[in-house]
Amino acid sequence: MKPFLLLATRAEDAAAEDEYQAYLRYCGLKPEELVRLRLESEPLPPLELSDYSGVIVGGSPYTSSDPMDEKDPAQIRVEAELSALLDRIVAEDFPFLGACYGVGTLGVHQGAVIDRRFGEPVGPTEIKLTAEGERDPMLRGVPHIFDAFVGHKEACSKLPAHAVLLASSASCPVHMFRIKNNLYATQFHPELDADGLITRINIYKNSGYFPPHTADELIETARSSSVTEPMRVLRNFTELYAR
Repeated sequence: MKPFLLLATRAEDAAAEDEYQAYLRYCGLKPEELVRLRLESEPLPPLELSDYSGVIVGGSPYTSSDPMDEKDPAQIRVEAELSALLDRIVAEDFPFLGACYGVGTLGVHQGAVIDRRFGEPVGPTEIKLTAEGERDPMLRGVPHIFDAFVGHKEACSKLPAHAVLLASSASCPVHMFRIKNNLYATQFHPELDADGLITRINIYKNSGYFPPHTADELIETARSSSVTEPMRVLRNFTELYAR
């Protein structure tokens, strides 16, 4: 099997490693089957898409909708590299899954409006599939209504006409969409279980996602939540596109 490619941008080693292990676990892959590149620390090397089964973009502390003068040089470089790579991925309709930050990257590339109107606080939220989502193979086995962990400052407030809306929540109208046949983005985190969310709460306590003094309360909420369904998206992705 050709490996999948995970493009990561978390500068904190503990967060980056926890994310990688979560993708291995829930995609059902061995380490040699998931190549990780940490773009925050080194430029994207030349890639042949034909060497991979699919491309995954993980979550990120980067915010696509921030003004350019507020972005550091690493973020500006990463955004340019991902945009150039998406030129090729979209042209080939090559298997792609962007999680959380993927909404910003794929959305901006395809002409969606990404802004701060529909950010959601850290914790579980109820997601509902659309009629198109219920028919989509990437959501095979996922119930019509399920809980997922979220925590994002920005979101998609308007999809381009050629995008297909697959899932929404009461506070965020675009939680998953598809471009063409094989390009997907989720606003919720399909890789996050309670332990993973707790790791990120501790690491990103002072990053503006929530008031730092509420961290203990958020951790207790995570521990008492039942989030088991979003991970099916990852397994569906690898089962659909492994080659």
